[in-house]
Amino acid sequence: MSRSAHPAGPRHADVLPEGHYSAPADDLNVLDPKVWAQTVTRTEDGSVSVGGIDVSTLAEQFGTPAYFLDETDFRARARAWRTAFGHDADVFYAGKAFLSRAVVRWLHEEGLNLDVCSGGELATALSAGMPADRIAFHGNNKSVAEITRAVEAGVGRIVLDSFQEIVRVAHIAQSLGRRQRVQIRVTVGVEAHTHEFIATAHEDQKFGIALADGQAAEAVRRALALDGLEVIGIHSHIGSQIFDMAGFEVAARRVVSLLAAIRDEHGIELPEIDLGGGLGIAYTSDDDPREPHEIAKALGEIVTRECEAAKLRTPRISVEPGRAIVGPTAFTLYEVGTIKPLEGLRTYVSVDGGMSDNIRTALYDAEYSVALVSRTSDAEPMLVRVVGKHCESGDIVVKDAFLPSDLAPGDLIAVPATGAYCRSMASNYNHALRPPVVAVRDGEARVIVRRETEEDLLRLDVG
Repeated sequence: MSRSAHPAGPRHADVLPEGHYSAPADDLNVLDPKVWAQTVTRTEDGSVSVGGIDVSTLAEQFGTPAYFLDETDFRARARAWRTAFGHDADVFYAGKAFLSRAVVRWLHEEGLNLDVCSGGELATALSAGMPADRIAFHGNNKSVAEITRAVEAGVGRIVLDSFQEIVRVAHIAQSLGRRQRVQIRVTVGVEAHTHEFIATAHEDQKFGIALADGQAAEAVRRALALDGLEVIGIHSHIGSQIFDMAGFEVAARRVVSLLAAIRDEHGIELPEIDLGGGLGIAYTSDDDPREPHEIAKALGEIVTRECEAAKLRTPRISVEPGRAIVGPTAFTLYEVGTIKPLEGLRTYVSVDGGMSDNIRTALYDAEYSVALVSRTSDAEPMLVRVVGKHCESGDIVVKDAFLPSDLAPGDLIAVPATGAYCRSMASNYNHALRPPVVAVRDGEARVIVRRETEEDLLRLDVG
């Protein structure tokens, strides 16, 4: 699928083609548990609470827009992944989805490892006490400074992404008197059924070393010859927001074929393979994600079957869920500002945030749900587009959804499943202040990433 966009933003006021959106739910007050965090419920007075705290109380205390993260749900999902894969596999939380020092501590306590892809993410992980040997360092263009810090810290693995990086990491490790454990990231030629911007295993993209034309085999050959490297395995990642396991089956088969070729040429069996992450979550009621135990069972069977066919010992499997853990655990709370009906089209609902706190709709054409959360309503449903306050026609938070027709300025609405990539990709467009992340658990709420202030913005502007 190809995608292009006009620089002025997508056309967004046309009559929608038939079937573009689902029919409204029978009751707009019902919250689908598939989409909302574990402790999100409606209270007796009709408002919504999370972790035992009403959203109106949260809005009064922390303001809007704000991300509210259900810590109970986060920990439960982390444990579910750890339990599903057991002690014979490794689960690396993909920090790019959302990372803070509080999250690092939760991961450490729940027994997960951590995948980082920048110096900043590595600094956050180390400052929060994650043991370095439980950290994997990704990235297609790691700087010398980043690699040096990672090797000095003793990270458990660096994922090599290019021929240049093989030499670079080996040289740095040798100069520091270290032997760095590494995996080699390969692109296996699998086209994941996802948006082209987040499909990462076809050859025409920036990540990894292609299996085609023997490039991956040559990368292994070079890495094995360098004293500063200990090659522990092969890494593959086929995309993001994936529901179909067929792509993983093809990827595993091709990775195992490479392992067999390495054994035949070098007489060694690499002990690990990392199949990446990318498992999807429910952004709307139409999405049907798999549970961690289903994923673990399927991946284990795929790898075991392929290794038996190739007469290889089954390697230790690693996976990298990020979105699948943090995505469903948070929602973004907004206050409605203006309501603009367009006769025969839809109603535009403007909120006090927008693309600066959730760029995914504009960037990936992502779909989200939305609900009125400060009260219930029996009014007829109206088709709405939830938009932000930025000077941009493409500033869309929820493209098409239904809200009660008595919606009014001052109402609170919430967009669920915003735990992954929303705060991580947030910006200061129009000099907006990035919202806080507030963790809620057992009737207590605390800021884990504070709201930016005007002083923060001006401090960076040196005049």
